Amino acid sequence: MTSHDAVFSLLLAFGAGMATLLGALVIMFVRMKSEKLLAAALGFSGGMMIAVSLIELFPSAQEAFGETMTDLAGTLLAVACLIGGVLIARLLDSLVPHDEPKSSGGSRQHKNLLRVGMVSAIAILIHNFPEGIATFMAGYSNPSLGVTLAFAIAMHNIPEGISVALPIYYASGSRRRAFLYTFLSGIAEPIGAVIAWLVLAPYINAAMMGVLFSIVSGIMLYIAFEELIPSSRQYGYDRLALWSLFAGVCIMPISLVL
Repeated sequence: MTSHDAVFSLLLAFGAGMATLLGALVIMFVRMKSEKLLAAALGFSGGMMIAVSLIELFPSAQEAFGETMTDLAGTLLAVACLIGGVLIARLLDSLVPHDEPKSSGGSRQHKNLLRVGMVSAIAILIHNFPEGIATFMAGYSNPSLGVTLAFAIAMHNIPEGISVALPIYYASGSRRRAFLYTFLSGIAEPIGAVIAWLVLAPYINAAMMGVLFSIVSGIMLYIAFEELIPSSRQYGYDRLALWSLFAGVCIMPISLVL
């Protein structure tokens, strides 16, 4: 059943997903653990996730639901699925081991950095999966639209890669491990495309995409508010963390229209 359009769409999804590795390249240029850099990177990642959730994913869910129901009903359903995403994220959070804060030796540790990086990787993996489906479907039906969508996704996957790689690198000291987790979060995009091609294509509809996008929106909001923002402020650079948060909120929508 392989066709030129299908292969082209799969390649678009693969390229968009692997853009996360471009963000991970930041660890090639840092040597020593910098609390200022961590505060800025985690704050930026939190802002980025908030922006992706509220500017891209949730409106996309509303639009998808709006194709088959009234605007009010679609919005209420999107909100319900968003709450479901928050609850799913809370459940996942409870399954990840928590380290107690440490204050000995003047160290300020709100959360274990490895845990923060892993939770971010899980959130982005879940986020990338429906994006892979959307990229494949767009490219398969309209190659020009597929290229545009894949480029926009690639642009915002770069800072997502930073949010995974930097905490894991600082926690483990291993660039290989940081790249591995970033790769795993990015590979979900082409996997979503492959599943869309082989299994879901006959069944994908607007309602299904609306549910996926709104649930992922809730998951990413939970990760931003529960993990990334508190972790960005644990080092004492509250103002830097705040401005980095604003930068993430502002830069993410720009990356969506480049």
